[in-house]
Amino acid sequence: MKTLVIGGTGTVGSQIVQELQRNQQPVRVLVTSAEKAALLPEGVEAALGNMDEPATLPKAFEGIDRVFLLNRQSPTEIAQGSYAVAAAKRAGVSKIVYQSIHNVHEGAHIPHFHTKIAIEKAVLWSGLNYTFICPNNFYQNDFWFKDGIAHHGLYTQPFGNVGLNRVDVRDIAEAVVRVLMTDEFDGQRIALAGPEALTGESTARILSEQLGYDVRYAGNNLDVWAAQARQWLPGWMVDDWVHMYRFFQAQGLKASDDELTVLTKVLGRAPRSYADFVQDHATVFSRVAELV
Repeated sequence: MKTLVIGGTGTVGSQIVQELQRNQQPVRVLVTSAEKAALLPEGVEAALGNMDEPATLPKAFEGIDRVFLLNRQSPTEIAQGSYAVAAAKRAGVSKIVYQSIHNVHEGAHIPHFHTKIAIEKAVLWSGLNYTFICPNNFYQNDFWFKDGIAHHGLYTQPFGNVGLNRVDVRDIAEAVVRVLMTDEFDGQRIALAGPEALTGESTARILSEQLGYDVRYAGNNLDVWAAQARQWLPGWMVDDWVHMYRFFQAQGLKASDDELTVLTKVLGRAPRSYADFVQDHATVFSRVAELV
């Protein structure tokens, strides 16, 4: 049973590739260049293709049984996802696992939530066996904010104080592979979330407790965040994320007890806590670099 991973070089996809290998599953990754193919782990097959050019996709799907689809946020995201679903259908794959977003329909006004809903519809219309994997905000997103944490004692992701059941990417990878390897969860939407609803304030508190230095939440001012973010993100993405953070600040993104029960069944254990994540990655947030 060979799996094609689309998005296999990113934060989530690279973990899924590793997890497939740990489970001795043959894996192929769609890449856009020979340079990216060379960076794949040993034993992983590369297929060259461009999600914006559907004529380049059929070869990538040859001999594939199952597909994991995670196409990056972009202005052409819906077209890319639709092209991939159509290619999977033509190739006769047995199942597609698509990574959407937790409670995506509640945030349908957010641009990159809206695109996920459109691709979900393409999967449903295809008639393929499917599972929708729907993660919350990733713990690993905090790597983007590590300099503010380590050098200034500030946690600057402005998701507010209602609460998000954020999730560890390692749990996403384990859940995806378990779903790929069984038909038990076909036709289901699996929420991927952590065990606690984290706020900006509680996140800063846990960082302080685990790292041994004071970290404060920088607050909910989205104008300040957007002005800083425009220095490293394209404007369209900043505007998109402002919509997302405004949504998070207003109503949060919490998991239900039933959702956590299902996830525990998928994983075979409880999901990792944020404190677990910080402990495991303490060196990333180390203040040693500040002293050099």
